[in-house]
Amino acid sequence: MLKFLTGFVVAVVLVLAFGFCYVRFGFVNPRADQPVGRLESSIAMPALDAAVDRRAPETQNPLQPTDANLIAGMNIYQSNCAGCHGDTLHPHTAFGDSFYPRVPQFAEDAPDMPENQNFYIIQHGVRLSGMPAWNPTLSEQQIWQVTTFLSHMDKLPAQVSEQWKTAAAATQANIPSPGASQPASTSKKGMSMPMH
Repeated sequence: MLKFLTGFVVAVVLVLAFGFCYVRFGFVNPRADQPVGRLESSIAMPALDAAVDRRAPETQNPLQPTDANLIAGMNIYQSNCAGCHGDTLHPHTAFGDSFYPRVPQFAEDAPDMPENQNFYIIQHGVRLSGMPAWNPTLSEQQIWQVTTFLSHMDKLPAQVSEQWKTAAAATQANIPSPGASQPASTSKKGMSMPMH
């Protein structure tokens, strides 16, 4: 029995050492324009879900899904999120597909996680994914407004839905041509930040 346990421990250490060396010495392909592997997608998403579930505080959304809150959330989403996650006129973005892992396309598949977890992800971001932490630029109320919008984006009232179409069309009309300088946005602290 002792030989079996020793052999098992040695095997585990060797597998871990091999995995560490494989990653540390550059054998993992860094390209973002390759298909996401089945093993990676079956491990990464459940791991992210478990990590967020473990860390997101059990808070309730303080906002009601009124037209005013949904429109405020939609405007923030359209200005900051739609370029990656899609909007009502462009439900699937080529830009979102250029990330690794691919960016969820919320206009095609609305987020279904609890609001406290959506809030946590928007507030703190997701490392190694391209999803930034929005707490330096958005207030807590603004993050809750976006969270409220995300939770209701597949069942918006007619007035909000129409305003989203109008905002999406205006965004499309204001996209600068390639090479043009992009406007700066202002953070919640009044600092000018270049748009990416």
